[in-house]
Formats: sequence, structure tokens, C-alpha cells
Amino acid sequence: MAQEQLRRFWQEFSENKIAVVALFVVLALVFLAIAAPFITPQNPYDLSSLVLSDSRRPPGFVGSKGFTHWLGTDAQGRDLFSAILYGLKISLEIGLSAGAIAFCLGATLGAGSAFLGGRTEAIAMRIVDLQLSFPAILLALVLSAVMGQGKVQLIIALAAAQYAYFARTAHGAAIAERSKEYVEAARSTPLSSWRVLFRHILPNCLPPLIVVATVQVANAIALEATLSFLGLGLPPTEPSLGALIANGFQYMLSGRYWISIFPGIALIVLIIAVNIVGDQIRDQLNPGLRR
Repeated sequence: MAQEQLRRFWQEFSENKIAVVALFVVLALVFLAIAAPFITPQNPYDLSSLVLSDSRRPPGFVGSKGFTHWLGTDAQGRDLFSAILYGLKISLEIGLSAGAIAFCLGATLGAGSAFLGGRTEAIAMRIVDLQLSFPAILLALVLSAVMGQGKVQLIIALAAAQYAYFARTAHGAAIAERSKEYVEAARSTPLSSWRVLFRHILPNCLPPLIVVATVQVANAIALEATLSFLGLGLPPTEPSLGALIANGFQYMLSGRYWISIFPGIALIVLIIAVNIVGDQIRDQLNPGLRR
């Protein structure tokens, strides 16, 4: 049954050629990020492999190490192609990790409060509504400034800034489920409230949550790039795509465009591709929203 549903889902998904192309772009970028240590000519964060005399070289330059820098080098002499793939890996790790934590926290809070009802539901949703009244970037900026730089701190900041979207979606879906007969039947059994929540209610809230997850992963990658560009994200020793863009921003007016442009293109392509895939999944799960 599950295989038949998956086959039908893919058949409908494949009818949108743009979404199929976007999906393959996402998969290709993920593959390149995972394979970065094996396909790049240089480890851009190994200081012993850097040659300062090769810094800010244009695309196609043959460096002192003998290999061609097809996308040029940055101010530290790092091969830009290698740096982009390593930065892409870090951006994906942070975006997926923050999205997963926000998903689990928000889904549990939203569905749990709807299931319990009463004062618990009222307090939890007021907190969520209060957070949703502020831009996510503002909350992420404040948390990053308080906790400092680092991958773990950045993931926590992004998850805290995004869990409310999952909580509000899960709450709405759980309200529609909690009054159904199968939930009432489960409540009449000796099962605990938590088991009823996780075994019966949450699985039926997954379709809208999956749609939100695809959007929020792309948003997390964009937020991380913004914070790193502003110097509040990752430290210079492990820069992501946002940090790579920031590293070359000061050289734009001097004509060394490639230091910022190529990481920027990679970031834009990744975010657009993820959003297109998310839009197609949303349209299939909820045809009423289809444009």
C-alpha cells in the first residue's frame, strides 16, 4: 500500500518538469557536499595547503600547487571551488539540523497542547503567537549575539527562531484530529496520553508539517548565510556560504567579483531549488492551495 502511494506521488510529482529539475539540483548539491573531501583538489581549511601568493587569483589560474583554480581563489589563497563545496556542506548540515530540531520541538508542542487542551493549550499558543509576531531573523540575531559564534550555538538559535511555525501548523492539524472517533477510541484504552499523541495524532499531522519543513530548511540556510555574512554565525575557521560571500564583499569594487559571486550563486540555486520542491510537495498534499 505504501509503495503504491509512493509510486502515485512520484508520478504526479514528475508531471511538473521544473520541480523534477529542482529535485535533481538539490540531490546533486547534496552529493557534491558529501563528496567534497574526495573530489576537491584542496582542503580549503588546512592551513598547510594554502599559498598566500595565490590569493585573489582570477578563475582559470594555475596555482603554485600545480592544479587549476577554475573558480579562482579568495583572499587567503583558498581554491574557491573547494571552499564552496565545503561551505555548502556546512550550510546543509546547519539547515537540516536546525530544521529537524525545530520540527520535533514545534510538532510536539503544537500537537501536545491541542491534545491536552485547557490552560496548557492557551499558554502554549500565546507564547507561539507572541514569537510569530517577531521576524525570525530578529530573534536569530539576538540569540546568536547572546550565545556567540559556533555551529552548535547557531543551530540552537535557528531552531529556536523557527519552531513556532511547526507548532502553529501542528496545532491546527491536531485540533482537526482530536475529535475524531479513532482518537476517542484510543483514549478509552489503557494507553497513556503521550502514546495516544505520538502513535495516533502526530502521524496524521505529518503532511502539512512536511510542507512546512521543506520551506523552513530553505529559510534556515538563508538565515544562517545572513548571520554568517554579518559576522554572527560561524567563525572564520569553518565558514559557510554566507561567510564566503562576506569574505569577498570588500573586493567587489576592485573587480575581484568571483570571491563573492560564485558562493552567492551556489546559495541562491540551493535555496530556490529547495523552495520549488517544497511548493510542489505542498500542491500535491493540499490541492486546494495549488496555483
